[in-house]
Amino acid sequence: MANGQWYPPEWPDRIRRLAAGTLTPVTPRRAATVMLLKDTADTPVVHMLRRRASMAFAGGAYAYPGGGVDPRDDDHRIRWAGPTRAWWADRLGVDEAGAQAIVCAAVRETYEEAGVLLAGPTPDTVVGDTTGDDWEADRAAVAARDLSFAEFLDRRGLVLRSDLLGAWTRWITPEFEARRYDTWFFVAALPQGQRTRNASTEADRTVWIRPREAAEGYDKGELLMMPPTIATLRQLTAYDTAAGALAAAPGRDLTPVLARARLENDEVILSWPGHDEFTKRIPSGGGPA
Repeated sequence: MANGQWYPPEWPDRIRRLAAGTLTPVTPRRAATVMLLKDTADTPVVHMLRRRASMAFAGGAYAYPGGGVDPRDDDHRIRWAGPTRAWWADRLGVDEAGAQAIVCAAVRETYEEAGVLLAGPTPDTVVGDTTGDDWEADRAAVAARDLSFAEFLDRRGLVLRSDLLGAWTRWITPEFEARRYDTWFFVAALPQGQRTRNASTEADRTVWIRPREAAEGYDKGELLMMPPTIATLRQLTAYDTAAGALAAAPGRDLTPVLARARLENDEVILSWPGHDEFTKRIPSGGGPA
């Protein structure tokens, strides 16, 4: 039975064009996504959403809350708790302004798409329930880009809790994709008192699911996912608690994972370094094997 690897039908043609030198790669946009965890009696569960089938990128695939960096969040000195911007810059491999924008994107997208806010009135607190009408009005304004996340934090007098995030891995969309992202994956635990909801216009379903159960659904072809999603789910199965995953994050390698396509005889071979399970062999004139 085929697994649930997301594979757009236009990829073989685009890969051949890239190999022939007739396709110019798009510059990837910086992005962040968050694997939000909460503990159950025996194992953590992770919050996932299913992208609407109508979405141009990864329609129908299960993913985590996430999205692109907002450039308005890199030049405003927001109230900040946890590791310094310099520490995050070193960890993420960018400058300090870029680090702030990427961390802001992780926190903002979790709020936009799941209604969970990793921020509080002081450096050692987190807001409680964020489901009131006034919170929803602000969330909608941030999601519509009418209000930057930095402005939202200022308006609310909130401190961004960067210490509640752990940088987990980094994947860059393949060069032959029409929409490309340079994405940092983070891990975080659901703050006490908050609860998730499907606040995203891009998703038609959200679930809390055990990483192992989600991976089994992918293996059976029941859950569609992109390579970085299933790869991170398999990695999360090693942890018995959300705290355990967070504690492991600082030691994780953030060397970017970028798919490679090469011509070999009459085949195009697509591979992701370090992730052999995603390798595809594309015969001349055919689809993936």
